[in-house]
Parts: sequence; C-alpha cells; structure tokens
Amino acid sequence: QVQLVESGGGLVQPGGSLRLSCAASGSIFNIDAMGWYRQAPGKQRELVAAITSAGSTNYADSVKGRFTISRDSAKNTVDLQMSSLKPEDTAVYYCNIRRRFFGNGYHYWGQGTQVTVSS
Repeated sequence: QVQLVESGGGLVQPGGSLRLSCAASGSIFNIDAMGWYRQAPGKQRELVAAITSAGSTNYADSVKGRFTISRDSAKNTVDLQMSSLKPEDTAVYYCNIRRRFFGNGYHYWGQGTQVTVSS
C-alpha cells in the first residue's frame, strides 16, 4: 500500500556532493516523519536524518553540518543533500516514513540506493 522510491545514489569522490530523493505514494495518510537511514556492509542500519511533520529535524552526529534533509509535504517527497562526502558515508541509503495511528508508529522502507564515496 505504501511505496517509497529512492533516487540519486551513485559514485562520488571524497569531498563531493550528492542529492538523494525519495517519493512516497499509496496509503500515505498520517505521516508523522520522513527520513533517511543507511546501512554499510557488516553494520547495523542507522539513522542519518529525519524530519517530522512539524518541521523539526534530527541528524546523526557524523553528518551534522554536511547533510541537510528537506521535505515537500504537498508532493510527499523527502530529499537529502549530502556535501563534503567521506568514504565512511559509503552505504545503502534507505528512505523511511513513519505513520502514526492512535499514538503508535509504523515504519515503511524504500528499496535503498547505493552511495559509494571513493577516489
């Protein structure tokens, strides 16, 4: 019922920039937050950045000052502008939305897009 489609991943050099986009469709009522997670090989999935329906943002310490999350409520999209990329940023990036019903949150995930930072 809920579909999230990411785009914008690819190969970039250290110090470069990349912009990820995510488009949500389907049963997307009651979206409480949208965000981006990432998972590197052999590591757990971690939160990169999130933005709530009220506009508040949350960033992982490792990306603060380098990444910026934004959303367009009318279009149901969320973007992640990544700058000053480091090899440590290499991972599969997943779009996520949180829907809330009666105080309970439910998470939905995109298929992921590969970001590789390498010389």
